[in-house]
Amino acid sequence: MDNMVLKKRLNTFKTAKGTLSKVSDDVVMEVLRAWENCLGTAADLYRDLGLSKMQMVTMIQKAKRLVKSGAVTEGEFKEIQTGMAPGASLVANGSIELAWDQGKIIRFAQVEQLIDFLKKVA
Repeated sequence: MDNMVLKKRLNTFKTAKGTLSKVSDDVVMEVLRAWENCLGTAADLYRDLGLSKMQMVTMIQKAKRLVKSGAVTEGEFKEIQTGMAPGASLVANGSIELAWDQGKIIRFAQVEQLIDFLKKVA
């Protein structure tokens, strides 16, 4: 989620004094995800979200408690489709392996090479 959208969602929970009150669990989890995916410093993040340092700390603590208690179950395993040919797999060094006839394995350094090969043999 974009930080500007998250900031607007957080502002709906702010009182006239600027304190956060009764922040929903989904917004708290979005703050945690933003913090986990943040490439800059935590200070940059809480400034972008319009929070103070202690508000950010409180939000992260609440989110971690939610995850630990099992109230949020979004960390389940989800299969993703790679779009590679059946029998193909990625190797640690980034190359692609394709299991071919009679147990032969063909390695490709780039996806384009695999695509060209598959076009030629089709």
